Amino acid sequence: MRLALLGATSQIAKDLVQSFAAQSSHELVLYARRPDAVTHWLGSVGLSGRYVVAEFAAFSTGEHFDAILNFVGVGDPAQAAAMGAAIFDVTLKYDELALDYVRQYPACRYIFLSSGAAYGGNFDAPVDENTKAVIAINNLQPQDWYAVAKLHAECRHRSLAHLPIVDIRVFNYFSHTQDMEARFLMTDIVRAIRDKTVLKTSAAYMVRDYLTPADFYGLVKAILVSPATNTVLDCYSKAPIDKTTLLATLQAKFGLQYEVVQSAAGVNATGNKPHYYSLNKRAEDFGYQPMLTSLDGLEIELQSAHCAVRLSS
Repeated sequence: MRLALLGATSQIAKDLVQSFAAQSSHELVLYARRPDAVTHWLGSVGLSGRYVVAEFAAFSTGEHFDAILNFVGVGDPAQAAAMGAAIFDVTLKYDELALDYVRQYPACRYIFLSSGAAYGGNFDAPVDENTKAVIAINNLQPQDWYAVAKLHAECRHRSLAHLPIVDIRVFNYFSHTQDMEARFLMTDIVRAIRDKTVLKTSAAYMVRDYLTPADFYGLVKAILVSPATNTVLDCYSKAPIDKTTLLATLQAKFGLQYEVVQSAAGVNATGNKPHYYSLNKRAEDFGYQPMLTSLDGLEIELQSAHCAVRLSS
């Protein structure tokens, strides 16, 4: 297959490129606002010259693609907070770029990276196939912009039911290759282990379902080989993990030092989410079977060669 990947500088996109390089013969064209950065990165991971890299202006409806994968957006809560309402324009611009192509070539599949945040609400319980999106329409706050932008894109995609568009809602993702200066719980944990400092974390209970690169690749691969359709799928691992168990396990296995504090800790750009994961297993219909639990995946990523260097440096 010939695939166009939009937003090739995003970390989840980079991880997917490496998975494709290791496990498939697909031809990839990597589009980015900073193509030089992508070219440099390919060289740094031993993939120099493996794939074509281009700026978005070079994206053309005259080229043939079997699928478009759209990763344009923000992956860091601090970035989401800084971007504010501009997330609407960014999401729409690159979504329309892909949709214009798929409208002209309706046999081309379109995979859009959405987010569990599209459900809105407070995630007092995990979502499932019957959960309704909850948006405080009369009291929208800046932390709602990201969620509404993703929901808006999903609604636009469902209105084009005749086109093969699959939205993937990512809830939680971790890779040893991501920017450890980003403000997620897991990156805060990694820095604490690496720097031998004490992690300050809130007493608030939370459960997360972490997807790692191997299972994300498995989900994308399952979508690409399944019959074309228009739908949305929630991401999930074999099992979620609660924060208490996560912290205790990483303390025992990696020497994490942490302190539970009553005040809020970390960056919260999209609202509180005590149970930020999904019980909707519709991806099974596409043949997706996760290989790892959240804890398994996190331990593998933390134990990887590259991450070991960072943690010991």
